[in-house]
Amino acid sequence: MSPRRAAPRTGPSLLEAAARVLSTEGPAALTTRRLARETGCSTMAVYTNFGGMTGLVRALVHEGFARLHTRFSRVAPSPDPVADLALYGRAYRVGAVAAPHVYAVMFGSSGLAGFSLTEEDRQHGRYTLAPVVACTERCMRAGRFTSGDPVAVAHRMWTGVHGVVSLELGAYLVAPYDADDCFESVLPALMVGAGDSPERAGASVELSRARLPETAPGTEKAPSTKTRGAPPPPGTALSTSPTTME
Repeated sequence: MSPRRAAPRTGPSLLEAAARVLSTEGPAALTTRRLARETGCSTMAVYTNFGGMTGLVRALVHEGFARLHTRFSRVAPSPDPVADLALYGRAYRVGAVAAPHVYAVMFGSSGLAGFSLTEEDRQHGRYTLAPVVACTERCMRAGRFTSGDPVAVAHRMWTGVHGVVSLELGAYLVAPYDADDCFESVLPALMVGAGDSPERAGASVELSRARLPETAPGTEKAPSTKTRGAPPPPGTALSTSPTTME
Protein backbone atom coordinates (compact mmCIF):
# COMPACT_ATOMS: atom_id res chain seq x y z
CA MET A 1 0.00 0.00 0.00
CA SER A 2 1.42 3.43 -0.94
CA PRO A 3 1.87 6.03 1.82
CA ARG A 4 -1.07 8.32 2.43
CA ARG A 5 -0.43 11.76 1.00
CA ALA A 6 -1.12 14.85 3.05
CA ALA A 7 -4.00 17.10 2.06
CA PRO A 8 -2.66 20.43 0.71
CA ARG A 9 -4.18 22.59 3.45
CA THR A 10 -3.91 20.21 6.39
CA GLY A 11 -0.29 21.02 7.25
CA PRO A 12 -0.77 24.80 7.47
CA SER A 13 -3.98 24.30 9.46
CA LEU A 14 -2.14 22.13 11.96
CA LEU A 15 0.63 24.71 12.33
CA GLU A 16 -1.88 27.50 12.92
CA ALA A 17 -3.66 25.37 15.51
CA ALA A 18 -0.39 24.45 17.22
CA ALA A 19 0.66 28.11 17.44
CA ARG A 20 -2.74 29.08 18.80
CA VAL A 21 -2.77 26.33 21.44
CA LEU A 22 0.80 27.10 22.51
CA SER A 23 0.16 30.82 22.74
CA THR A 24 -3.07 30.55 24.71
CA GLU A 25 -2.60 27.45 26.86
CA GLY A 26 1.08 26.52 26.84
CA PRO A 27 3.07 23.37 26.04
CA ALA A 28 1.03 20.96 28.17
CA ALA A 29 -2.04 21.47 25.96
CA LEU A 30 -0.23 20.64 22.71
CA THR A 31 -1.21 17.05 21.86
CA THR A 32 -2.17 15.21 18.69
CA ARG A 33 -5.72 14.81 19.99
CA ARG A 34 -6.04 18.50 20.72
CA LEU A 35 -4.76 19.43 17.28
CA ALA A 36 -7.13 16.95 15.66
CA ARG A 37 -10.03 18.52 17.55
CA GLU A 38 -8.94 22.04 16.60
CA THR A 39 -8.59 21.29 12.89
CA GLY A 40 -11.24 18.61 12.35
CA CYS A 41 -8.55 16.16 11.21
CA SER A 42 -7.64 12.74 12.50
CA THR A 43 -4.66 12.36 14.82
CA MET A 44 -2.89 10.59 11.96
CA ALA A 45 -2.75 13.91 10.09
CA VAL A 46 0.12 15.01 12.34
CA TYR A 47 2.12 11.96 11.29
CA THR A 48 1.12 12.20 7.63
CA ASN A 49 2.16 15.84 7.37
CA PHE A 50 5.07 16.06 9.79
CA GLY A 51 6.09 12.54 10.76
CA GLY A 52 4.89 13.15 14.32
CA MET A 53 4.79 15.87 16.95
CA THR A 54 8.55 16.44 16.86
CA GLY A 55 8.36 17.24 13.15
CA LEU A 56 5.39 19.53 13.68
CA VAL A 57 7.13 21.48 16.44
CA ARG A 58 10.27 21.78 14.31
CA ALA A 59 8.16 23.18 11.46
CA LEU A 60 6.61 25.60 13.95
CA VAL A 61 10.08 26.80 14.97
CA HIS A 62 10.96 27.49 11.35
CA GLU A 63 7.63 29.20 10.78
CA GLY A 64 8.24 31.37 13.85
CA PHE A 65 11.46 32.66 12.32
CA ALA A 66 9.69 33.22 9.00
CA ARG A 67 7.12 35.36 10.83
CA LEU A 68 9.92 37.29 12.56
CA HIS A 69 11.51 37.90 9.17
CA THR A 70 8.15 39.18 7.90
CA ARG A 71 7.95 41.63 10.81
CA PHE A 72 11.48 42.83 10.10
CA SER A 73 10.71 43.24 6.40
CA ARG A 74 8.11 45.88 7.33
CA VAL A 75 10.81 48.18 8.73
CA ALA A 76 11.28 50.65 5.88
CA PRO A 77 14.67 52.40 5.72
CA SER A 78 14.41 56.03 6.83
CA PRO A 79 16.87 58.95 6.98
CA ASP A 80 17.56 57.93 10.60
CA PRO A 81 19.23 54.48 10.59
CA VAL A 82 19.50 54.40 14.39
CA ALA A 83 15.71 54.79 14.67
CA ASP A 84 15.38 51.97 12.13
CA LEU A 85 17.65 49.77 14.22
CA ALA A 86 15.67 50.50 17.38
CA LEU A 87 12.50 49.64 15.47
CA TYR A 88 13.90 46.17 14.73
CA GLY A 89 14.31 45.73 18.48
CA ARG A 90 10.74 46.81 19.09
CA ALA A 91 9.44 44.43 16.42
CA TYR A 92 11.38 41.59 18.03
CA ARG A 93 9.83 42.33 21.41
CA VAL A 94 6.27 42.66 20.07
CA GLY A 95 6.47 39.31 18.27
CA ALA A 96 7.79 37.55 21.37
CA VAL A 97 5.18 39.02 23.70
CA ALA A 98 2.40 38.15 21.24
CA ALA A 99 3.36 34.45 21.22
CA PRO A 100 5.62 33.74 24.20
CA HIS A 101 5.34 29.94 24.10
CA VAL A 102 6.25 29.83 20.40
CA TYR A 103 9.17 32.17 21.14
CA ALA A 104 10.28 29.81 23.93
CA VAL A 105 10.25 26.85 21.55
CA MET A 106 12.19 28.84 18.93
CA PHE A 107 14.99 29.55 21.40
CA GLY A 108 15.10 26.24 23.24
CA SER A 109 13.64 27.38 26.55
CA SER A 110 10.28 25.64 26.29
CA GLY A 111 9.23 22.80 28.56
CA LEU A 112 7.70 20.99 25.59
CA ALA A 113 8.17 17.31 26.37
CA GLY A 114 10.05 15.22 23.82
CA PHE A 115 11.39 18.13 21.77
CA SER A 116 14.81 19.74 21.73
CA LEU A 117 16.45 21.93 19.13
CA THR A 118 19.14 20.47 16.91
CA GLU A 119 22.19 22.47 15.88
CA GLU A 120 20.57 22.85 12.44
CA ASP A 121 17.45 24.29 14.08
CA ARG A 122 19.53 26.81 16.02
CA GLN A 123 21.40 27.97 12.93
CA HIS A 124 18.30 28.10 10.72
CA GLY A 125 16.89 31.29 12.21
CA ARG A 126 20.07 33.31 11.88
CA TYR A 127 19.02 34.65 8.49
CA THR A 128 16.60 36.95 10.34
CA LEU A 129 19.61 38.90 11.64
CA ALA A 130 20.70 39.93 8.12
CA PRO A 131 18.55 43.11 7.91
CA VAL A 132 19.83 44.12 11.36
CA VAL A 133 23.40 43.75 10.09
CA ALA A 134 22.56 45.86 7.03
CA CYS A 135 21.01 48.55 9.20
CA THR A 136 24.04 48.52 11.49
CA GLU A 137 26.23 49.14 8.43
CA ARG A 138 24.06 52.14 7.57
CA CYS A 139 24.53 53.50 11.09
CA MET A 140 28.31 53.22 10.63
CA ARG A 141 28.27 54.87 7.20
CA ALA A 142 26.17 57.72 8.61
CA GLY A 143 28.80 58.35 11.29
CA ARG A 144 26.41 57.44 14.11
CA PHE A 145 28.30 54.28 15.11
CA THR A 146 32.02 53.67 15.40
CA SER A 147 33.37 51.91 12.31
CA GLY A 148 33.98 48.20 12.81
CA ASP A 149 32.43 44.80 12.25
CA PRO A 150 28.69 45.32 11.69
CA VAL A 151 27.95 41.63 12.28
CA ALA A 152 29.57 41.77 15.72
CA VAL A 153 27.65 44.94 16.60
CA ALA A 154 24.38 43.41 15.35
CA HIS A 155 25.02 40.43 17.61
CA ARG A 156 25.41 42.76 20.57
CA MET A 157 22.11 44.41 19.67
CA TRP A 158 20.45 40.99 19.40
CA THR A 159 21.76 39.68 22.70
CA GLY A 160 20.81 42.89 24.51
CA VAL A 161 17.24 42.91 23.21
CA HIS A 162 16.84 39.15 23.55
CA GLY A 163 18.00 39.29 27.15
CA VAL A 164 15.53 41.91 28.30
CA VAL A 165 12.68 40.29 26.34
CA SER A 166 13.43 36.89 27.87
CA LEU A 167 13.37 38.40 31.35
CA GLU A 168 10.08 40.08 30.52
CA LEU A 169 8.50 36.82 29.39
CA GLY A 170 9.72 35.14 32.55
CA ALA A 171 8.00 37.86 34.63
CA TYR A 172 11.29 38.82 36.27
CA LEU A 173 10.94 42.55 35.56
CA VAL A 174 8.71 44.30 38.09
CA ALA A 175 8.11 47.85 39.27
CA PRO A 176 9.87 50.18 39.62
CA TYR A 177 12.08 48.54 36.99
CA ASP A 178 9.37 46.91 34.92
CA ALA A 179 9.66 45.56 31.36
CA ASP A 180 8.80 48.84 29.64
CA ASP A 181 11.25 50.81 31.76
CA CYS A 182 14.07 48.33 31.23
CA PHE A 183 13.44 47.98 27.50
CA GLU A 184 13.32 51.74 26.94
CA SER A 185 16.61 52.16 28.80
CA VAL A 186 18.35 49.22 27.09
CA LEU A 187 17.70 50.47 23.54
CA PRO A 188 19.55 53.81 23.79
CA ALA A 189 22.28 52.19 25.90
CA LEU A 190 22.95 49.73 23.08
CA MET A 191 23.15 52.58 20.56
CA VAL A 192 25.52 54.58 22.77
CA GLY A 193 27.63 51.46 23.28
CA ALA A 194 27.99 51.23 19.49
CA GLY A 195 29.29 54.82 19.31
CA ASP A 196 26.24 57.11 19.14
CA SER A 197 25.88 60.15 21.40
CA PRO A 198 23.39 59.86 24.27
CA GLU A 199 21.35 62.79 22.96
CA ARG A 200 21.04 61.53 19.40
CA ALA A 201 20.47 57.93 20.52
CA GLY A 202 17.67 59.01 22.85
CA ALA A 203 15.97 61.04 20.12
CA SER A 204 16.19 58.19 17.60
CA VAL A 205 14.86 55.60 20.04
CA GLU A 206 11.93 57.88 20.86
CA LEU A 207 11.25 58.29 17.14
CA SER A 208 11.21 54.52 16.73
CA ARG A 209 8.48 54.26 19.36
CA ALA A 210 6.17 56.39 17.22
CA ARG A 211 6.94 54.22 14.19
CA LEU A 212 6.14 50.89 15.88
CA PRO A 213 2.76 50.44 14.05
CA GLU A 214 4.80 50.03 10.83
CA THR A 215 5.73 46.52 11.95
CA ALA A 216 2.19 45.44 12.87
CA PRO A 217 1.02 42.40 10.89
CA GLY A 218 -1.55 42.82 8.17
CA THR A 219 -3.37 39.88 6.70
CA GLU A 220 -0.91 37.06 7.22
CA LYS A 221 -0.74 34.05 4.99
CA ALA A 222 -1.31 30.74 6.71
CA PRO A 223 1.94 29.05 7.75
CA SER A 224 3.44 26.91 5.04
CA THR A 225 4.93 23.47 5.56
CA LYS A 226 7.51 24.53 2.97
CA THR A 227 9.33 26.41 5.71
CA ARG A 228 10.62 23.11 7.08
CA GLY A 229 14.32 23.01 6.28
CA ALA A 230 13.90 25.75 3.70
CA PRO A 231 16.91 27.94 2.89
CA PRO A 232 16.86 31.58 4.01
CA PRO A 233 14.95 33.99 1.77
CA PRO A 234 17.10 35.33 -1.10
CA GLY A 235 19.52 38.05 -0.09
CA THR A 236 19.17 37.49 3.66
CA ALA A 237 21.99 35.09 4.47
CA LEU A 238 24.81 36.45 6.58
CA SER A 239 28.10 36.58 4.76
CA THR A 240 30.48 36.68 7.71
CA SER A 241 30.28 35.34 11.26
CA PRO A 242 27.10 33.35 12.08
CA THR A 243 24.48 34.79 13.68
CA THR A 244 8.09 35.22 16.13
CA MET A 245 4.63 34.11 15.28
CA GLU A 246 2.09 36.35 15.86
